[in-house]
Amino acid sequence: MKTARGNFFEDFSAGQVLRHATQRTATAGDQALYTALTGTRFAVQSSDTFARALGLPGAPLDDVLVFNMVFGKTVPDISLNAVANLGYASCVFGAPVYPGDTLGASSTVIGLKENSNGKTGVVTVRSTGVNQDGASVLDYIRWVMVNKRDPAAPAPDPVTPDLPDSVPAEALTVPPGLDLSNYDTDLAGSAHLWDDYEAGECIDHADGMTLEEAEHQMATRLYQNTARVHFDLHGVKGGRFGRRIVYGGHIISLARALSFNGLANAFYIAAINGGRHTAPSFAGDTIYAWSEVVEKIALPGRSDLGALRLRTRAAKDHPCADFPRQGADGKPHPAVVLELDYTVLMPRR
Repeated sequence: MKTARGNFFEDFSAGQVLRHATQRTATAGDQALYTALTGTRFAVQSSDTFARALGLPGAPLDDVLVFNMVFGKTVPDISLNAVANLGYASCVFGAPVYPGDTLGASSTVIGLKENSNGKTGVVTVRSTGVNQDGASVLDYIRWVMVNKRDPAAPAPDPVTPDLPDSVPAEALTVPPGLDLSNYDTDLAGSAHLWDDYEAGECIDHADGMTLEEAEHQMATRLYQNTARVHFDLHGVKGGRFGRRIVYGGHIISLARALSFNGLANAFYIAAINGGRHTAPSFAGDTIYAWSEVVEKIALPGRSDLGALRLRTRAAKDHPCADFPRQGADGKPHPAVVLELDYTVLMPRR
């Protein structure tokens, strides 16, 4: 058989290393299409002129676009036969990615646990994306529920990795050459800087975006993500939902794009501390988002730059003015589809 069917749960083993095909050269066209599909408008990623005024060689690709491109590389080997991608941890963004950079990825299996139904199991991997010089652009952990090929196959010895709660300040990467002395808040779209935010503050990003069937599939194809549940309507008709599920990375992209309204100067994502997709999203859902400031972080040796740890939630068909944190049973509010804990860089006064 020459066609690839992807790995099932019993094909994984602790310590296994997977080198992912194919390398991908990033282009300005990728950023343009990503902007068209998400509406993102952060100034540093939108304008070469703005980025160069800050000491960068030009506008880098959007951080979540980089995340999705690296993620997409891993799908054929890790999650082609997945039931669901469950969560993320310890995601550190490294070297910025510019048009012309070529990205590759590899993953190491760090956790395995068969589920009680004997039909699926959870695989945890650490994935690293690197550029053409071998520099890390992204290093992260994710765990995914994967179908078994044969339910009768014996369960492996469980391996449960110890996952950190957050990425420490000293592990955050500041883009090299960054000089904020010429940062223009008028052109960035907001006068609110690091000093203006307080821990515990909640920000309603106000706007909503309705998911379209063609757009979510186009976005997923942009990242070369081949997971069948996002594309194959015939194949999923007999499944639990009977329709295509929107790729969770697209929801992250929309939540980040919507967060511009209230966090326009959060110009760079330095880390994703943790995240989970709490419910599926489908075409026709309207996504809203709101963010809670979890922590203000002073960066060692930088008086011009600080970090905010944020917890952004995205909800479907539920405007977020009342910030519904959870349902009556203590679980996530049923409208919530994403909980993302991440750290951004923002200029100080």
